[in-house]
Amino acid sequence: MTGQALSLVDRIDLGEGDAGFVLGDGPVAVLLIHGLTGTPTELRRVAVGLAKAGCTVYVPTLAGHCGNNADLQATGWQDWYEGVRRTFVGVRRRHRQVFVGGLSMGAVMSMYLASEHPGQVAGLLMYSTTLKYDGWSINKLAFLTPLLMKIPFGVHICSFEEKPPYGIKNERLRAVVERQMKAGESSSAGLLTMEGVTVRELHRMNAVVKKRMPSITTPALVLHSIEDDITSRWNADYVERKLGGPVVKVLLDNCYHMITVDLQYRRVVELSADFIERQAGLRPAVHEELRQLA
Repeated sequence: MTGQALSLVDRIDLGEGDAGFVLGDGPVAVLLIHGLTGTPTELRRVAVGLAKAGCTVYVPTLAGHCGNNADLQATGWQDWYEGVRRTFVGVRRRHRQVFVGGLSMGAVMSMYLASEHPGQVAGLLMYSTTLKYDGWSINKLAFLTPLLMKIPFGVHICSFEEKPPYGIKNERLRAVVERQMKAGESSSAGLLTMEGVTVRELHRMNAVVKKRMPSITTPALVLHSIEDDITSRWNADYVERKLGGPVVKVLLDNCYHMITVDLQYRRVVELSADFIERQAGLRPAVHEELRQLA
């Protein structure tokens, strides 16, 4: 087989466009999944940290993302998952141990992938898991959204716009992200609005995952901010109660929903690297005291 043919066979599918990326060259792989309307960029800081810790980190672009709302509305949650599945299959061919995680909706999708591939995921890295929008910045009538989605045409009259603080406590970074979103730079900062059709897909996926959670025995690290503006700690507590495998839950302070880029991202990296090293059997734990913060 020629070198060119080998590279084609060995290539990892990172989704549409060029926003997806791979960092590191270690034996243990980490597949990270970005959030709904988000981009791989929101996981770059954590990816850099885990690559420095000795992992190879793969961050694909979900189907319909990093474009416009029409692109996103043309896809559903199963399309988003199919892209992640293809990436995972490729990564599994290269690495014996693969950890899977994600931010917000990406955390939920990581659970779904683990349920579809039992025994093949070494551990889950769940950042700001989003099973329901109930953070302090969310409209108090948001709980009615699932009901509205069931009304004929209700899904087509709903539209949700990102509002400050955009999940970011770091004021300087928040200003940059706000400017990028309003300028339409979706590949860097994601979309400013989310249509009802897209929200419905999230609800559908969440319903499936909730039913499967007791049967998911993959060890999980659950990180969530006590100041999360989008999703309250209820989401982390629910995961801790319902997942069928061992869960390490750590609640962070001084950050909002986007914990992978906000003021505590270094701690996210540290906790994630420690969890990976524990589960992969690379060395004894060195951050035992951090678990006491759960």
